[in-house]
Amino acid sequence: MTALIIHHWDTDGICSASLIATVLDYLGESWKNVTPPIGLFEFDDRVWKEIERSTDVFVVDLNVPEIVKKINRKITFIDHHIQPKIDKPNVEHVNPIIEGKSEKEYPSASWVTSDYFSIWNYLSALGALGDVGRRLFDWEIGKKAMELLLEHGLRGRDAMKLVHMLDSNYIAMDRLGVENAVKTMIESEPIDLLENDRWLRNLSIIEKEVWKVLNNVETCKGYTRIEFKSRFNIISKVVRKAVWVMGYKIVLAVNRDFGDRGQIYLRIKPELSESINIPAMIDELKLRGFNVGGKNDVLGLVCPKERIDEALGVIEGML
Repeated sequence: MTALIIHHWDTDGICSASLIATVLDYLGESWKNVTPPIGLFEFDDRVWKEIERSTDVFVVDLNVPEIVKKINRKITFIDHHIQPKIDKPNVEHVNPIIEGKSEKEYPSASWVTSDYFSIWNYLSALGALGDVGRRLFDWEIGKKAMELLLEHGLRGRDAMKLVHMLDSNYIAMDRLGVENAVKTMIESEPIDLLENDRWLRNLSIIEKEVWKVLNNVETCKGYTRIEFKSRFNIISKVVRKAVWVMGYKIVLAVNRDFGDRGQIYLRIKPELSESINIPAMIDELKLRGFNVGGKNDVLGLVCPKERIDEALGVIEGML
């Protein structure tokens, strides 16, 4: 039987899965990787069928502890999000954040994965850059991250471009593209990845859509709000640009027409995390039955369209 890697669809998830796959290759073990339906933190029949066919299961960069508890296999659960500790004999829960470590020590699942397996390369840094952006280089671990990238011929600008290219797979809602990217990352030289035609085409289309959405920014009650309708999964990219590029401190985005659902995404400048309690928002929304997750400075939620305003009421009330 084959080991199964279930991973998030963004750069961090892809890099983390690639690191695990590299370890399994070294050990001579076969593996397969899958990602859940893009934008939904839940497993569909396809994922559950792969779990049934597998011996060992790795769940990485997916804040789904309740789902992990239901898996009747040996599981290694690697993450860096706020979540309750899982105490089950079949689960090895690897998450330094819930052990009291800080984001500046473990900024991404790729960094946690590298630390856990003692395997460090450009994938370790690329996943972190995908999650926290260029501020990674201002932190104490930033020097190590830059060294890992430069060892593989990637300057900071090249690495950031590669992050955008990798993310283009999930933003374009290309689930198979996300999954195939893991093998591509393992088999290709980093510098060659920058010429991937498919990812570059995706990127061009997505950039136009993102900047179109960013023309609809409004300020209300001390924070920035962005509402739009898009079939693309651009909401996190829109918010990151609004915070990291445009300089807004608190950004709340709403996509009211993401297929048959709606999306909400909140990001704040890290220095505001002591005055704006995002973990408390997450707890309150979970109590109300919402599919929500995040960290001290990020909240992401997917819900039925008819519940969008209810969720917004909770978030805006606590802002």
